[in-house]
Amino acid sequence: MDRRDPDLWAGAFGLLVCLAVGVVFLLFQVQGGTFTSVPVGVWWTSYGGFMITLVAAQWFMGIERERLARVAFAAQVVLGIVIVVTATGAGWLPILVVYTAALSAYVVPWRFTAVVIAANSVAVGVASWLGTGALMQAVVSGLIYTLLQIGTYLAVRAHHREVTMRTQLAAAHAELRATSTMLAESSRADERLRIARDLHDAVGHQLTVLALELEIASHRATPPASEHVARARAVASDLLTDVRQTVGELRRRAPDLRVMLERIVTGIPAPRIHVQVADDVELDEVRTVALARCVQEIVTNTIRHAHAAHLWIDVACEESGAVVLTARDDGRGTARLEIGNGLRGITERVADLGGDATFSSENGFRVEAKVPAA
Repeated sequence: MDRRDPDLWAGAFGLLVCLAVGVVFLLFQVQGGTFTSVPVGVWWTSYGGFMITLVAAQWFMGIERERLARVAFAAQVVLGIVIVVTATGAGWLPILVVYTAALSAYVVPWRFTAVVIAANSVAVGVASWLGTGALMQAVVSGLIYTLLQIGTYLAVRAHHREVTMRTQLAAAHAELRATSTMLAESSRADERLRIARDLHDAVGHQLTVLALELEIASHRATPPASEHVARARAVASDLLTDVRQTVGELRRRAPDLRVMLERIVTGIPAPRIHVQVADDVELDEVRTVALARCVQEIVTNTIRHAHAAHLWIDVACEESGAVVLTARDDGRGTARLEIGNGLRGITERVADLGGDATFSSENGFRVEAKVPAA
């Protein structure tokens, strides 16, 4: 995961604040203070469980184990209420439930968040009432922390929505760049084909007629004119050969893979994409377009799922003549790889060319696609 990820730093900051709260109460207890209505060991066990479930919920969300994240979050909510209600002498301890509300924006739907905020607010009010005996102060405390939780939740939710939209925009941008690159290359290929046909139909036919006329003239000409006619025949024959070679080259010429890949990844802010194509890679148009489409899918998947800071794409030739596309990122990876439509599309494209593709998701995601050069 990118060390500059604001979610990572926000989670670390929240964890430090919750730890700081525990340190304050530990110092208070060491100095002989009393802040809990239950045995101290029970309260500290509940606090430790709260911290463990807080870290666990964030960790499971980071590796996309949503069910386990929700179980850990539910335990965190219960333990948070317990430590708030039982610590009647702890003034600002309820700040912990604000972080619970913030985390709910990532873990559960808003309906469950509403229940969590209501339960936390009641717990804060009860703790205040048990500590002071003043009903009005308990109500005010509950309302204050209700507003704090709602404000924090809405801020986190807005940030999360912005990040999601930015990710979707980056993926759409990558797809648009790839599509425009393919269209541009298709237009250039059509233009090359048109020029090749024009050369063949116009210049080629005219040179053929000229060569035949010079052939006839060579039989009728007398020296020294016959020598000039023979040289003209040779020039016409050479020109006709050059035209045919040019037409064949225009028909066979494939788009530059390096240029296509650089156009696809240009303008993508994150992750940083590093493209390297070996100089000895030579592919026809079909294989070039297929590999470009594979790269497009890899880039899109990395943006949407990997949470990576860097993506490396390398294309090289093996000694056997096969061309290998290797892509790897420094994202979070996953213990369980699920082949979706995108990865299945890569496999099918490569298989249609007589190659194969493999995927791995440990220590980031890695794709290796191998196709015959011809």
